[in-house]
Amino acid sequence: MHPTVLLSIVDHYNRVAKDTRKRVVGTLLGEYGDKGKLQVTNCFAVPFEEDLDEPDVWFFDHIYHEEMFNMMRRINGREKILGWYSTGPDSKKNDIQINEILRRYNTMPVYVICRVQETQQIGLPTTAYFTQEEIDQDGNLRRQFIHVPTSIGATQAEEVGVEHLLRDIKDASQGTLSKQVSDKTQGLKVLAGKLREMKIYLQKVISGEYRYNQSIIDNYQDIFNLLPNLKVEEMVRSFSVKSNDYMYVIYVSALIRSILSLHDLINNKIQGKEDEAENARRQQEKEDAAKKAKEEEEKKKEEEAKKKLEGAASEDKKAEESKGASK
Repeated sequence: MHPTVLLSIVDHYNRVAKDTRKRVVGTLLGEYGDKGKLQVTNCFAVPFEEDLDEPDVWFFDHIYHEEMFNMMRRINGREKILGWYSTGPDSKKNDIQINEILRRYNTMPVYVICRVQETQQIGLPTTAYFTQEEIDQDGNLRRQFIHVPTSIGATQAEEVGVEHLLRDIKDASQGTLSKQVSDKTQGLKVLAGKLREMKIYLQKVISGEYRYNQSIIDNYQDIFNLLPNLKVEEMVRSFSVKSNDYMYVIYVSALIRSILSLHDLINNKIQGKEDEAENARRQQEKEDAAKKAKEEEEKKKEEEAKKKLEGAASEDKKAEESKGASK
């Protein structure tokens, strides 16, 4: 599965069925790779409706599906119909019937369930199935879904695009060691979930709900043989030492990060006080300059008024003297 396909499926779900119980359905396009691998490189949405209470009542617009595929084939003639997808989150009773429609275009279509509703997803969000004819307990021939492994891969151009999309999501403050620890924790959660699924399967086989399958039991035995024996004292000590080393480094890193953050906070407080004092000093200088300019202006006005009074007095004196001389 290529990442562009996953993005298209999520976009389809957000546009049509977000915050509802509905699921969306579409067609998967791609090419046949080496060693029987399928390269799912593209997809498109198909109008689909179903009754949630009546599984046998559903509608798949195969006419729209054919017209859309003809247009997609003009863009890239190498892409073929590989199967179909739905947002599940689980397979339903009518999925076999929908798969029979896709068999008109591909004798072995792949069915991919993409769980877009689960926000706390552990492991890959996709599960793929093929159909296979089996004989049930009554001797009837019917088709059943068979699980096949899936992986997420991308071309170099797609990797660049995905990196740009994830740039705003990644936590820049997270170090390499923290990422390794979180990845190991995530891997252990996935392992624990798979072991729980294996336990449930074995319990259903014992109760008679599932049929006994020797190949599955052989795979179980191989898996158990690969699991480490944690009861060996040396193994327990090694795990403890390694875990203590990791936790010590994480603790010291968190302590250093906290000290640096506190140091930056103190520096910001000091800088803020210095800026406030500087702003107050500049404001005081502006007020003093304005007050001084106002005083100089008033003094200048007083001098001008004094000069006018002196001029008027001198003119009156001259007029009196000229009047006395004429007498």
